Amino acid sequence: MEGFTSMSTPDAHRQWTEWRAHRHETASAPYGPLSLTATHWLADHPGGRLPGVPGRWTEAPSGDGVLLAAGPDDGLLLDGEPFAGEARLTADGTPATARTAHDGRRLVVLRREGLWAVRVFDPGSAVRRAFAGIDAFDHDGRWVRPGRFRPYEAGRSVTVENADGRERGLSLSGELSFELAGEVRVLRVAAEADGSLWAVFADATSGVSAYRFRFLRTPAPDDTGRVEVDLNRVVLPPCAFADHFICPFPPPGNVLPVAVEAGERAVLTR
Repeated sequence: MEGFTSMSTPDAHRQWTEWRAHRHETASAPYGPLSLTATHWLADHPGGRLPGVPGRWTEAPSGDGVLLAAGPDDGLLLDGEPFAGEARLTADGTPATARTAHDGRRLVVLRREGLWAVRVFDPGSAVRRAFAGIDAFDHDGRWVRPGRFRPYEAGRSVTVENADGRERGLSLSGELSFELAGEVRVLRVAAEADGSLWAVFADATSGVSAYRFRFLRTPAPDDTGRVEVDLNRVVLPPCAFADHFICPFPPPGNVLPVAVEAGERAVLTR
């Protein structure tokens, strides 16, 4: 990396090591990404019967929720209690906030692009049992770069392919620029509710020495748009952990012609 100035310090390396340990712990948690075994779109099951999931799950006539009907023999739990009857559910967000469960599995109601789905998180999944860690490039302070965020005057949306083969809209808020290998690189990014930035990108390592694409997250920029870009903390997308995630592919412009030999590389299995 000619022209890079190292910003590595023992403290930065220690913090990165702690971050890596937290990533491993989160990934391998009982209801972490490795436990996702299915994503059932209700539109694909008009009768409301989902494979391997008891009860009847249908979209509410108003379109703003899911109706669950279950009998006493279905063995479903709602809010931790045995459930029989009919209930109206809204999006759960995460397995930790899921209202419904069955036989140790958590059933997460999901809404994406106006469509409803039920995700199944099973702590006994085969991929969770086979998990052996997350491979990553070695920490190097030269991959910590000063960046600048330039927001668009109005939010934009582009259509990109997703990991499940479908095309969906990807919202973008602006552009993040930083220097790599002597040139200014630009990524199209989204701004989260807390102001932090998120980008999906590929580079010369993608599909070679790292997963086919990865995610970059940064803190919220300051009032002038300045923000630190720490490529050591580039992460694998959820679909690297389980096939049933629907991660978006990089939008046009987010394929870097340089090798970003930093951050997470691949999921390791036994």
